[in-house]
Amino acid sequence: MNAVVFDMDGVMFDTERLAIKAWDWIGEQMGIGKVGYMVFKTMGRTTEESVKIFKNDFGDKFVNDDFQRYYSIFLEKYYKENGIPVKKGLYELLEYLENNGFKIAVASSNSRDVVLQHLRDTGVEKYFDKIICGDMVSKSKPEPDIYLTACKELAESPSDCYAIEDSKTGLQSAYAAGCKVIMVPDLYEAESEIEKLLFKRFDNLLIFKEYLEQLQK
Repeated sequence: MNAVVFDMDGVMFDTERLAIKAWDWIGEQMGIGKVGYMVFKTMGRTTEESVKIFKNDFGDKFVNDDFQRYYSIFLEKYYKENGIPVKKGLYELLEYLENNGFKIAVASSNSRDVVLQHLRDTGVEKYFDKIICGDMVSKSKPEPDIYLTACKELAESPSDCYAIEDSKTGLQSAYAAGCKVIMVPDLYEAESEIEKLLFKRFDNLLIFKEYLEQLQK
């Protein structure tokens, strides 16, 4: 195996739990009630697709410009006070991959601006050879486009790439692309049909690093 492709939210950063808190607060500000549960409906989706899901559920009561404005307010305050929450083992895994000649990419459904900000603010941008985002492909997860693009950009066959995911749509996307699918669970617990798609499952990124180390012995 020559490369590792990371999803971002829920894999690298503990941003999905944070989104639940944020969306509950935003919903109350907008008068539509707590909507943190919508994180589970939109997990792995692009912003554009997520807006459609909100519109379908809330109709004209959902105004995306207002939602994004409140979201920015919430995150700016939270990150200023606490920083971006980094998942266990991220720094150690990235350091190991770089030192052992792996090519590394991000394949996130989030927008490029958000992805770059998170990578820079946490000091990990330097590790990534390629950064592929939801606004750079025509079809989002669970379609395989984003992983196929990442592998192509890395000049590697998908079968030679590990893909680390936490969401159902992400796991389906990576599998459909032909990658070796690694699940590091966050909020989503895989059903038996999704478990069948996995190459391996690890509780955190540090254990995945230890697995790679064992392979080299």
